[in-house]
Amino acid sequence: MSASGVDRRGRRLNLLLVAVGFLGLLAGIEWFVIGLGKDPLSDVHAYYDAADRLNHGAALYAQTATTNESAFYRYPPLLALLFRPLALLPFPAAAAIWEVIVVGSLVGIIALIRPGLRGWSLVGMIALPIVWSVVIGQAQVPVTLLMVLGRPWSLALATHLKIFPALAAIWWIGRRDWRSLAMFLAWSAGLAVLQLVLEPQGSLAFPGVFNLAQIGEVRNWSPYAISPVLWAVLVIGGTIAARRLAPTRWGWAAAVTVSVLATPRLLLYQLMTLLAGLREPSDDRAARDRGAYVGTGPFVSRPPASTVREP
Repeated sequence: MSASGVDRRGRRLNLLLVAVGFLGLLAGIEWFVIGLGKDPLSDVHAYYDAADRLNHGAALYAQTATTNESAFYRYPPLLALLFRPLALLPFPAAAAIWEVIVVGSLVGIIALIRPGLRGWSLVGMIALPIVWSVVIGQAQVPVTLLMVLGRPWSLALATHLKIFPALAAIWWIGRRDWRSLAMFLAWSAGLAVLQLVLEPQGSLAFPGVFNLAQIGEVRNWSPYAISPVLWAVLVIGGTIAARRLAPTRWGWAAAVTVSVLATPRLLLYQLMTLLAGLREPSDDRAARDRGAYVGTGPFVSRPPASTVREP
């Protein structure tokens, strides 16, 4: 195919992506209006109530809310531990401070990924999950920021807030980056010990909470809702594919996608973490010291050549 033919095909693809992204943006705006009129910051109750139980010496997972309710706390103890200072405040004040953290995390995500045209199109496509996460005050937004950072410590912290980010470590395995993998495991172990020391009862109780019974009766977008066997096959196949793609420019995006879609309880807002796949992490510290751009994801915009300093 001639260069002009490739250019035309690229322009058509860009137009299609922009159009789909625009439709997604409209859906996100509509949900924003609807969400504000319903129950904004609904998920903050789960974090606040869990932290309040810890502040009063009660069991972390002894709760009246059911797994189908947004106030149900199903996360590792670390999230509740981090929320304890906010739980000393009245709920409106705590929720307002937390929402500032959530919105700030979203701003940080966009600043880090610096999406190009196709990247912005993807942002538009998943605008509804993004807006939903922000409106309900979901910890998914800070977790996404931690995954965008893509460092061993940040992925370990994201894993201790929500378990499935750990699957993104398949990227280091596929690239044979044993140093980063070892650092991730060390950080994960250190956080686990810290969590156990600060909240031993909840830490020991969490494995009993983290099970398939917590899927509940919700609008579940996971293949698990169709067939557990299909879900298992897709998770295994996706993990193998992500490992094979790891050395390529699509490797990090594939690893992030597996970490998002592998959960058997997939709610729509969780898809916002696909944003993390737009920026591939880099361990090139020398490049950072030179001020060079180090993001290499397939949808990430590049700065003008004059702004990148080569050695």
